[in-house]
Amino acid sequence: MTKKILITGATDGIGLETAKRLYSEGHTLLLHGRNAEKLAATERTLADSRGAGLIYTYKADLSRLAEVDSLAEAITTEHDQLDVIINNAGVMRVPETVTQDGLDVRFAVNTVAPYLLTKRLLPVLAPDARVVNLSSAAQATVELDALRGKKRFLDDMSAYAQSKLALTMWNHALAQSSSHQGLVFVAVNPGSLLASKMVKEGFGIAGKSLSIGANVLVRAALSEEFANASGKYFDNDKGGFGAPHADALDDRKCREVVAAIETLVAAVGTNIDGHFITENE
Repeated sequence: MTKKILITGATDGIGLETAKRLYSEGHTLLLHGRNAEKLAATERTLADSRGAGLIYTYKADLSRLAEVDSLAEAITTEHDQLDVIINNAGVMRVPETVTQDGLDVRFAVNTVAPYLLTKRLLPVLAPDARVVNLSSAAQATVELDALRGKKRFLDDMSAYAQSKLALTMWNHALAQSSSHQGLVFVAVNPGSLLASKMVKEGFGIAGKSLSIGANVLVRAALSEEFANASGKYFDNDKGGFGAPHADALDDRKCREVVAAIETLVAAVGTNIDGHFITENE
C-alpha cells in the first residue's frame, strides 16, 4: 500500500536519498526545502527517475516559526491525511547562530520547528501514522536557557548535541501522551558521519554512504519492524533499538523540555492549536 509522506530537508543529503527511495516505490511525497531552485531541481530529478508517486513541494525557512506555521497551514489545506512525517531537516554550523525570533538556530531548526510542525499536523495524521524524528549519536544535557534563547553563543557541537537530545526528549513525551495513542513517534540516529553537507562542513570529511541513513529512514517509515516502536530510539550505528541519553527517558525532564518549547512558541506568536497570531492582533 502506498503512503503519503512528508520529508523536511528533502533537497540534499539523507533527505534527498530517502525521497529517491520512497518515490521509486510509488509513494506520494511532500518535499520541503528552504530554497525554491533546489526544490524544483529535486522535483525534476525524481520526476525523471523510475517512480509512480505524486510530488508536492513546499518552501519554508524552518528557523522562522512563522514560516513553520505557514508550512503546516499549506499542508493541512491541501491534504486530508498524512501517513508519515520524516523530520529530517537539521543544521549545525551556520554563519549566524541567532534567528529573527531570538532563538539559537540549532534549537530552532533541530528541535522547535519539527515539534511545532508535528503538533500542527496532528489533525491530518492517519490513526496509525508515524513521525520519524532524526536524532543523533551526539546528545548532550539540555540547558533550558539555551533552548529558550536566553543563553547565546554555544559552540556548534554543543548546540547541535543539545538540540538533538531535546528532540529525542519531546519525541518521548509525545509518545507517552494518552491523546496520541495509535501514532508512532520514533527517534532515529541514521548513522554517524554520513556524507551529508553538514558532515562535510562540520568535520571536513567526505563521510560514509548516505544510503546507510536512507535505508533506516525508509524502514522506520514503512516496515513492521517499527510498527510498535513509539517512544523508542533506534541507533543505526549499533544496528538496533537502544538507550538514548538518560535524560530522554526521564519523564519529568522531558515534560520540562516540552513546556519550554510551548512557552517560546507562544512567545513569538504561534499557537500550536492552529492559529497564527499576528503582531496586529
